[in-house]
Amino acid sequence: MTAWLRQRWHVIAPDAPADISPAAHMAAAASAIEQLALGPAVVVGQSLGGLTAIRLAAARPDLVRALVVAEASPAPADDPDAAGAEVAASLRRWPVPFPSRDEAVAFFGGPSLRAEAWADGLERRDDGWWPRFDVDVMARTLREAVAESAWDAWERVSCPALVVRAGEGALSAADAQAMVDRGHDVRLAELPGAGHDLHLDQPDEWRRIVGEFVASLDF
Repeated sequence: MTAWLRQRWHVIAPDAPADISPAAHMAAAASAIEQLALGPAVVVGQSLGGLTAIRLAAARPDLVRALVVAEASPAPADDPDAAGAEVAASLRRWPVPFPSRDEAVAFFGGPSLRAEAWADGLERRDDGWWPRFDVDVMARTLREAVAESAWDAWERVSCPALVVRAGEGALSAADAQAMVDRGHDVRLAELPGAGHDLHLDQPDEWRRIVGEFVASLDF
């Protein structure tokens, strides 16, 4: 999903740490940038990754040149436990193990870019294709991420930021506008008709928006 970025820039996608706390996720991202001597970097995060990106830009401005936040709100969830439980319930509806990759693509609504991407996240074992993550860990990670407000962190972000909202996604129009109003140098872009996985639903438009933002930065 990052091949188009790699044509011009050095792209990394750090693995999630064993510690599920937001602080640990932020520290892992900071460590990756530092170890590879890539800072200050343009940090792109979608959903849970967007919250990590916000916290990183606030805590380590020396490492972040600019920020792209897609489908992530600094506002805490009304009920973090329910949010985690909803994700867990959705993931447990997957008929794992999938007998084949093709059947996984079909389950995810393929053939499509979105379905291919989700299928690529599976790993093949002796008895079929399984997720690379633990459902309970994923649910707890999300619960921890959305339990506390990140508005204080957002208001400390001083670098240029692009907020991208999907018209049919999870980031509300009100929260997206509040991010503009409460930020320092924030642009807002919307993808009408796209869902939460906006980069998979409308990849061409996503690439255009992010590409234009990055190209506008003064390196």
